[in-house]
Amino acid sequence: MVGAFQPCYAAGVATILLAGVDPLFADELQKLLAHHHMTSIESAVEPDLVIADIGRIESDEVSDAYPETPILGYSSHPDPSQVRAAQRAGFDRVVERALLLESIEALVSELTMPLE
Repeated sequence: MVGAFQPCYAAGVATILLAGVDPLFADELQKLLAHHHMTSIESAVEPDLVIADIGRIESDEVSDAYPETPILGYSSHPDPSQVRAAQRAGFDRVVERALLLESIEALVSELTMPLE
């Protein structure tokens, strides 16, 4: 298709959007996910995964903006009402920040793996 742009990344490389993530923590995540492609909300490329801080965003707004994209929510101090809101909004996983850091590669792989 003329004019269509599709990025070409190696197998296993996900395009990841960070939503509402504190800038210092975003730097840490970017280092942990250095072999993945990070994108922003200004990008025309749809992400393969959204990682969102449920304490800093409106869950419904994120899920409405990315209805076909897996969403991984996290929180440093999970408030049960925020966790429920993220689950109701359709987030695929909601984890504590410590678990996110421990298992980031496994979580990214799990949520971006194509269905067979």
